[in-house]
Amino acid sequence: MQELFTKFDIDISPTQEEMLKSYYDLLISWNEKINLTSITSYDEVVAKHFLDSALLLSSSFCKSALKSDSRIMDVGTGAGFPGMVLAILKPEWKIVLLDSLNKRVDFLNEIISKLSLNNVTAIHGRAEDIARDENYREGFDLVVSRAVADMSLLLELCVPFVSDEGYFVAYKGPKYKDEISSAAHALSELCVKCVSDDSFDLFGADRTLVFFERAGILPDKYPRRAGIPAKRPL
Repeated sequence: MQELFTKFDIDISPTQEEMLKSYYDLLISWNEKINLTSITSYDEVVAKHFLDSALLLSSSFCKSALKSDSRIMDVGTGAGFPGMVLAILKPEWKIVLLDSLNKRVDFLNEIISKLSLNNVTAIHGRAEDIARDENYREGFDLVVSRAVADMSLLLELCVPFVSDEGYFVAYKGPKYKDEISSAAHALSELCVKCVSDDSFDLFGADRTLVFFERAGILPDKYPRRAGIPAKRPL
C-alpha cells in the first residue's frame, strides 16, 4: 500500500497503513450486515476507495489552500469515503462525517473507536437539516463529497457548510466540465465559483477534484427543506 500511495505523492506511515488494513477488515465484516460497498477485494478497496479518497492530499490546490488545523466536513460519507481515510492520514485535521443512515454512522463510530481516532466525529442527519444548525453552518474550511449525485444537488447540500473563506471539493469523473456548465444557475444562486480542478489517472479511470470557493454571502433560504433539492435541483 505504501508504494502505491507514494506514486501519487501521498505520505503514509507504517502505522497508518496498519490502520487502513484494520479499516478494511471492519468494512468487510460490516458489509455482511449492511450494504456498504460492492467492492470487496483488498486490492480494489485500497485502489478504488482508500487511494481515491486520499487523492485530495495529492492535489496541488489543496496543499496551497488548506492549513494544518483545517476543519473538514464530509457530506454523504457512506462507509467513510473520503472523510475517514483523510482522518487517518491527516490526524491534525478536525473532521466531521455526515450521513443520513444511522446504521452507517454506527459503523463509522466503531471504526473511530477501534482505531482510537480523536480527530473525527460521525453524525447522523440529512444535510438540509444539519446545515441549519449553527454549530455546523458555514463552519468548515473544506467540505468534501464523493457522493454520486448531480453537481447542482451537491452544491446546494454542501456549500452551506463552507466558511466565508473556505472551499467545497467534489470528486468527479471525466464529464465534470459538462456538470459545471449545467450547474451555472446553482453557482450563481449559492454565490460560489469554480476555482480549480486537479485531474488524476487512477489506473485508467479519470478522476478530477473540482474546487469551489465562496464568492459572496450565502442566501438564508439555502439549502431548501429536506427532499426538495433532490426533487428540484437548482
